[in-house]
Amino acid sequence: MKALAYITFTVLTLSFTHAQKGKVNIEQDERITELLEVYKSAIENSGYYRIQVGFGTYARAQRIKSEVDVDFPGLYSKIDFDSPTYRVRVGRFKTKIEAERKFNEVRKKYPQAMLLKPSK
Repeated sequence: MKALAYITFTVLTLSFTHAQKGKVNIEQDERITELLEVYKSAIENSGYYRIQVGFGTYARAQRIKSEVDVDFPGLYSKIDFDSPTYRVRVGRFKTKIEAERKFNEVRKKYPQAMLLKPSK
């Protein structure tokens, strides 16, 4: 009886292991790539203190960003669209103290600058 149970178990096990072979094709909608880029952009800005140095039309924002890139070459800068204006924001600071130190330095050149808290 044990031998019959052992043989049955072995045959079933071998048949199931051979049934596991196959090929999987994943078809992905092209818009998923675009959605991932939007998500990455949103995630990129969350969790960091940032400094907003100016805002306005896209042309004005580009001009401000160019000035910031010259004045603070080691500081990350980006133009964000927040309807209805474009905003120039700099830095990615994990701690508040680090952000405040750089904010004091930036504010000397850009008095209208604002320190932005991380979004949740």
